[in-house]
Amino acid sequence: MNRVAPPPAELQSVREAVEWAIVTRRSVRAFHPQPVDVETVHKILDVARFAATGVNIQPWQVHVVTGQARDRICAAIKQVDDDPAQSGAHADEWAYYPDEWVPPYLDRRREVGWRLYGLLGIEKGNKARMHAQHGRNYQFFDAPVGLFFTVDRLMNEGSLIDYGMFLQNLMVVARTYGLSTCPQAAFMKYHAIIRRELSLGPEEKFLVGMSLGYADDERVENQLISDRAPASSFTVVHT
Repeated sequence: MNRVAPPPAELQSVREAVEWAIVTRRSVRAFHPQPVDVETVHKILDVARFAATGVNIQPWQVHVVTGQARDRICAAIKQVDDDPAQSGAHADEWAYYPDEWVPPYLDRRREVGWRLYGLLGIEKGNKARMHAQHGRNYQFFDAPVGLFFTVDRLMNEGSLIDYGMFLQNLMVVARTYGLSTCPQAAFMKYHAIIRRELSLGPEEKFLVGMSLGYADDERVENQLISDRAPASSFTVVHT
């Protein structure tokens, strides 16, 4: 791909296509078992790699799991996650969320959670069904492809900004192939299991996981479409 190519003649069509891919990107929590060709995954990553990155350090490292490797990791995590004694011995490697939730972040978190549970018919206090639904994270919501992202431990917070842009690129480009994704911080808790199963080096810090596949639009949980605050609510213009 020519990085200094002139813009296409029909910029409006390009803009509409880009906007469609961004706006329709959402966290899908039920996938068809239809396989995704590994070559397609490579094509998506080959575009995503052009994310902005400070002094071109490109801090991303991607581990793609399919087939037996995917199933092995899912089974290993499920065995631990279903046993409170074993599960309690695991914890996130780093803090993704704040220690104390305050509005408006607390309100948004609660809203999306209860909207999902409402669609699934999970009543407040039904811990068994909540655990089962949360456990679907560790099955990649039945997606055939799982991705795990790591970063070299010597990198600092700035690399997380770069990484976020890389992940966004990946998820948006996936839409252009008719694919959907679900970025998953839930995998952070079991980073030690993932590290063991993939033989990750000690220098690799686990960041997040992601499901990739074809969305099952017949599943009720995929009716969840979270809201976004308008740009006017978070933008201050200084003149």
